[in-house]
Amino acid sequence: MEARPVSFLYVLPNLISLARIGIVPVVIWALLDGSGDLALWLFLLAGVSDAVDGYLARRFNARTEFGGYIDPIADKALLMSVYVTLGYLGSLPNWLVILVVFRDMLIVGGVILLQTMGYKVAMAPLLISKANTVAQVGLVLAVLGGKALAQPDYPWIAGWSVEVMTVLVACTTLFSGAAYVWIWGSRAMVGERQ
Repeated sequence: MEARPVSFLYVLPNLISLARIGIVPVVIWALLDGSGDLALWLFLLAGVSDAVDGYLARRFNARTEFGGYIDPIADKALLMSVYVTLGYLGSLPNWLVILVVFRDMLIVGGVILLQTMGYKVAMAPLLISKANTVAQVGLVLAVLGGKALAQPDYPWIAGWSVEVMTVLVACTTLFSGAAYVWIWGSRAMVGERQ
């Protein structure tokens, strides 16, 4: 059977996701190099690319199984790397970095375990997980924005927003991690296969 040609628009969302993965080391380098402005702009670019690839996949009916896996991998690679780096730099509390990374490792480990056991795991995030991602992105923007746009007349703005977002990230991280453990654990305990 002859393979039919694939439209560029069909693969474009996946190429954008792969490019987002390629941005990760540059963002980390910018943070470690003290280039907060560059890190902020690259992080914003990555966020816009996430919205664009999702829109294109829906608009041109270009959703693929590969895309279903690579898009969240790109998101997690960026967020986890930035959180670890900001923790290393002392811009985020270590306990929060550990919580965020542990939750993501728990989810990835759960997916691998369930697939090894013969379960098909749908790559569809829960609503609380989406809220967690929004909160995590918001916290990074608050930290990077505070560094890049530091205003001596208004130092309380960055500090206040970072404190509020830290609590929000901690809460949504705990709740979303617990939700995944509960849902996937329940399926595994009763032997429910998708």
